[in-house]
Amino acid sequence: MLFLSPSESIVWSSLADQILDHGTSPDSVPEILSGQIRQNLLPVFCYYIGTILMAQGYEKSGFGWLLEAARFEGDEPFSAAQLLDFLERHDRKLQMPSVAFYEPEALLLFAKNPVMQAARQQYVAECASSLPHFPEPFSMLDLGSGDGALTVAVLRKLQESGKVGEIDEIHLIDSSTAMLNLAEETVAEAFPGVQIRRENCHIQDCSGRINRHFDLATSSLAYHHMPYEEKKVHLSRLKPHIDHFIIYEMDADNDRPEIYSPDLALAVYQSYGSIINSILSQDAPIELARSCVDQFLMTEVISFFTQPRGERTEYHMLQSQWLALSAECLGGEFTLRCHSPCYMDRYTSLFCMHFGRYEGE
Repeated sequence: MLFLSPSESIVWSSLADQILDHGTSPDSVPEILSGQIRQNLLPVFCYYIGTILMAQGYEKSGFGWLLEAARFEGDEPFSAAQLLDFLERHDRKLQMPSVAFYEPEALLLFAKNPVMQAARQQYVAECASSLPHFPEPFSMLDLGSGDGALTVAVLRKLQESGKVGEIDEIHLIDSSTAMLNLAEETVAEAFPGVQIRRENCHIQDCSGRINRHFDLATSSLAYHHMPYEEKKVHLSRLKPHIDHFIIYEMDADNDRPEIYSPDLALAVYQSYGSIINSILSQDAPIELARSCVDQFLMTEVISFFTQPRGERTEYHMLQSQWLALSAECLGGEFTLRCHSPCYMDRYTSLFCMHFGRYEGE
């Protein structure tokens, strides 16, 4: 994963101001950027300028800068080319689809992606390895349940390993009605007779209502939908009601950086490109693959570039920031039991962390 130094961020912002003030075309890139931008970051810089222009309504010039970014891309992640493909299919407007995930099949394709499947298998294995034996009956709170398949996989693995016996309650929380319905059906079929509760809302809408004890709370690619300060509030509310908390998230530095900042552009460029590539290259109808990208990943990408911090939908954090959050919210009452990568490439990673209540000597 690449980062900008503080001085590089200042240079990028200054160059962006000059380009936007003077309407500079990408034809002058070699002259403008000579010696000021690392050669391997030229496509990212052009991507940065292009997204700012597009977000501010200068579609023609913004599109030109993105074309220049794509021209410089000689290796993955091809983020500029992906964004250009999206724009060509959406009237060259940097706008999110009006409804995300209106087709559940799009999210299911993402979940079935080989990269995600391998990462999920590793996550399930780490859960079973790290969690202790639980006395019966067992209760679980699933924050962001999706289609319920990962919930079932974790619980089955815990039962197979002898960590869990009788399951008393599974509490599903998801903001998507379609996903929550599917999750309830999937979990009920896998564990007939188990009490299933459900809430159709975001985590931040229900954390204050949780008043029962759960042996385990999990959050799979869901807790990042809040900025750091909100994560802190809701994790602190959750703390008294759980004994173990496991997160499965993407390692990316796009929580703290503000809109139009070079650091945000670099983080988004790296963290989404390779995952989008893996979806577009998997064995599925191209229209379904594009629908998955548009409704999910590209929607998030555009949110970063068009909505200020506090309004946008995504706030992925670096692993060091997750550790700082846990130390601040869970304190000495919980200890880190597992911190493991589930997938890793040059630009980002998927990881899990397990925090367990401290049991003393």
